[in-house]
Amino acid sequence: MGSFRVNGGIKLKGEIIPQGAKNEALQILCAVLLTPEKVTIDKIPNIVDVNKLIDLLSDMGVKVTKKGPETYTFQADEVNLDFMETEEYLKKASALRGSVMLLGPLLARFGTGKLSKPGGDKIGRRRMDTHFTGFQKLGAKFNYDSKNEIFHIDGKNLKGCYMLLDEASVTGTANIVMAAAMAEGTTTIYNAACEPYLQQLCDMLNRMGAKISGVGSNLLTIEGVKKLGGTTHKMLPDMIEIGSFIGLAAMTQSEITIKDCQIPRLGIIPDMFRRMGIKLEFRGDDIFVPAQKHYEIETFIDGSILTVADAIWPGFTPDLLSIVLVTATQAKGTVLVHQKMFESRLFFVDKLIDMGAQIILCDPHRATVIGLDRKTELRGIRMTSPDIRAGVALLIAALSANGTSIIDNIEQIDRGYQNIDDRLRALGAEIERIS
Repeated sequence: MGSFRVNGGIKLKGEIIPQGAKNEALQILCAVLLTPEKVTIDKIPNIVDVNKLIDLLSDMGVKVTKKGPETYTFQADEVNLDFMETEEYLKKASALRGSVMLLGPLLARFGTGKLSKPGGDKIGRRRMDTHFTGFQKLGAKFNYDSKNEIFHIDGKNLKGCYMLLDEASVTGTANIVMAAAMAEGTTTIYNAACEPYLQQLCDMLNRMGAKISGVGSNLLTIEGVKKLGGTTHKMLPDMIEIGSFIGLAAMTQSEITIKDCQIPRLGIIPDMFRRMGIKLEFRGDDIFVPAQKHYEIETFIDGSILTVADAIWPGFTPDLLSIVLVTATQAKGTVLVHQKMFESRLFFVDKLIDMGAQIILCDPHRATVIGLDRKTELRGIRMTSPDIRAGVALLIAALSANGTSIIDNIEQIDRGYQNIDDRLRALGAEIERIS
């Protein structure tokens, strides 16, 4: 198990380019199974979860060609469905939560799917009901082997229908959209997710010949087609990385320019960090974060404490709440962070408290942060990364702290952030991998 050794308290400076969006990549890569023709994808992030999915597609018979550092061509003209019957498939699929999105394309094109219980971050219970209920409404038949925790799905006669999703799940919506793209008739999905990642997937499918309308809204209409063709696609920059770099700049009093941000697709993310008192300048499609010794958290209009809560898009993404929380520790003022979606995602604040932060964990979903306004520095400690987003929040804390920190279990961070240590060193950070 690898670790980072971080010497904190160093001001950083320079430019950094965000990787392609991880959450988009997992959807887009699964979609290559919908066609036997070539699909070329640019801006694919070199991270563990994405590489695992590419390997799994290759094992399934998809021809994978690397055209450049971030560009791949995929051709699924000889998919080996028998591979799904092997222990190797079940093992690899269960190690990657995003593998559940293979089901939609497999059902749409081949009429069959198989999946073991997916893994992923240990951030609380993450239901699969939205995916499975959507498939059932399209006509798929499920058989669950409870002893081996394996789902067998028969989707040979998918037919379009109206459905109201019980939650606006991004991956659930993506999975159902891919299945419905080649179903017989018209499918209407109400309470659909409308995140930029989902918009990107729908735009890609439309270029492949799908007929999807309502893209960007919570009401999608999909007219099923007989077949889909090849296309090229460029992924968005990762909005979670962009938010992480904004928080990093504020905490370390650094001057950082974040390049090629696709600012119009960031929603309220910049505004939320501005409410934390962080100055941002838009320079074309770049975000310039000036060095700030002090930044002050806003209050509500009546003077009450600001609450930052996650919500479905266009609300604030839950993946950035850990960044807001750690950034608040050195702000002036107080904020209540309310993590509504996952009951275990705030269980890293004990490490920040050990570093000297003033945080009250109210319950599994809420934490109150009393900003130190840099009157007391955080101190370096040894800690463990519990999940991807908390791991990066702890890394930001370590980079801002006085002294040396060791962060264990950095495999979690590598799952979501490509070569993060190399890119931070380019800004002047003192960070190294140790075993």
